[in-house]
Amino acid sequence: MLLSQLSAAASPLTQEQVQKLQGLVAELNPIQQAWVSGYLAANANTAALSGTVGQPAAPAGDAAPLTILYGSQTGNAKGVANQLKEQAESRGLTVKLVSMSDYKASALKKEKFLVVAVSTYGEGEPPEDAETLHEFIAGKKAPKLDGTQVAVIGLGDSSYEFFCQTAIDFEERLVKLGAEIAYPRADLDVDYEDEAQAWITGALDIFEPQLKAQQSAGANVVSMPFGAPVAAASQYTKQNPFSAELSIVQKITGRDSSKDVRHVEISLEGSDITYTPGDSLGVYFLNDEEQVTAVLAALNITADEQVTLGKETLDIRTALIEKLELTQSYPSFVEKYGQAANNAQLLALVEDKAAMREYIEARQVFDIILQNPADITAQALADSCRKLQARLYSIASSQAEVEEEVHLTVGLVEFEAFGEQHFGGCSGYLAQRAEEGVSVKVFSEHNDNFRLPSDDATPVIMVGPGTGIAPFRAFLQERDAREAQGENWLFFGNPNFTQDFLYQVELQGYVKSGLLTHIDLAFSRDQAEKIYVQDRLREKGAAVFAWLEKGAHFYVCGDANRMAKDVHQALVDIVKAHGGKDDEQAELYLKELRSANRYQKDVY
Repeated sequence: MLLSQLSAAASPLTQEQVQKLQGLVAELNPIQQAWVSGYLAANANTAALSGTVGQPAAPAGDAAPLTILYGSQTGNAKGVANQLKEQAESRGLTVKLVSMSDYKASALKKEKFLVVAVSTYGEGEPPEDAETLHEFIAGKKAPKLDGTQVAVIGLGDSSYEFFCQTAIDFEERLVKLGAEIAYPRADLDVDYEDEAQAWITGALDIFEPQLKAQQSAGANVVSMPFGAPVAAASQYTKQNPFSAELSIVQKITGRDSSKDVRHVEISLEGSDITYTPGDSLGVYFLNDEEQVTAVLAALNITADEQVTLGKETLDIRTALIEKLELTQSYPSFVEKYGQAANNAQLLALVEDKAAMREYIEARQVFDIILQNPADITAQALADSCRKLQARLYSIASSQAEVEEEVHLTVGLVEFEAFGEQHFGGCSGYLAQRAEEGVSVKVFSEHNDNFRLPSDDATPVIMVGPGTGIAPFRAFLQERDAREAQGENWLFFGNPNFTQDFLYQVELQGYVKSGLLTHIDLAFSRDQAEKIYVQDRLREKGAAVFAWLEKGAHFYVCGDANRMAKDVHQALVDIVKAHGGKDDEQAELYLKELRSANRYQKDVY
């Protein structure tokens, strides 16, 4: 609609406001109009995130929206939250969708209808964007939530011990603050899509009458956009991946290295997939055909026996190669397979969580089958397995440099067990079985919690040992292409200089060109005493703190359980030593960095 055609009836403005707006715009040139438009959008977005809508205080009795808060490490919880928003709006409900990282905790006391969609990673820890809110609702400043209706949906991976722990935490803490559970919590595993849809329908069936009742009572709701602007979505998603050409798989560790790391290049030509440095690529893979043959032989199942997976019917061999998980083991497989096989020993593990954890940690799914052969049907086997899940890899390239390609840095997962060599599902496929030129199904997963500073003059510190170098290769390519003036400091580590210096020539080139201001290396096995990236950080503590004080952004990528925690402790020690702070003050300093998006982690 043209502004000249705008009327008060077709907008939330009064007739007087419409006339004033038309008069102002008539005096502005196109560049000035664009500037004002951007300013007003940013101002409205800020007001929205603080719990207001940029208008006079709402009268008591104005309707509360359905607020959806999401905390997402890999994008799955965000996807469920968006799905919930779309379906709520299709029912005519007013929705406020906000990432927990953008949500002002002070607005919590105003919420009346609240849905939390949150994932769990590591040892029961909240995702990066949920950390602050997760901590706030457990603290003394958390408000009373009497009368607030809440529903929580959790996403996790049952192969880990603290399955959906963050969702459990949120529900328990919100209830303790006085909130009422409107709909039972769902704790969903990696193949969550169908159950998530059922939960969304059930939750909305509960919320809809209450939300519409307040609207019919005459309350007013003004719908506003929340969160950062969203880029145009690709048609290719986790549910509808793109068949891309695997162009290059090149080993980039030495012959005598203890690690096997591959540089992988995939062509995105013919797709509309775009990505930003910091994003991940989801890759679907094929299971090892030899393992599938062994499983079918052990169970005396013929390869062409038909099975049904959802709405699809196909032969069991194809299903096991392309559709079902055979590597990463998990408790529900042991339970379902134990029931199908009538195996008392497997079923006993279901009652003993510690024994179950020890059992599955040592075995892949095909190990469990081969060690417990039984006379079961092909359909029973298929029903015991969960759907094969794409593996996510931090993207190691910038489209500003590689255009219609995407690069990955893939470490081959390999170990010996039960007298045989074992390999990771996707890393084994890419490193050993997939030939260059084959098609692989992929999709991009955006990660707004791991981004370069918007100001190209801002300095950055990057800590990425091993394959954790991947996103920082992308960062450096992007900053090089943008001719960013900000300083760049990289901490990289691996076992040996001669065998494991990933992307050595490229990084040395960046040092020579001046793009990489500093590079500090930690090769742990090149001397008697092991040296890691956290040790190098401490050695350069004064300079690191000085960079932080002048506004540097700090990034960590790699192992969540040990490296990231050790790096965090090194940061605490640096802030204490060079900032004159105690433990509590140092933690607060780093917490403030996180709140300002200046301390970001991509850990796994």
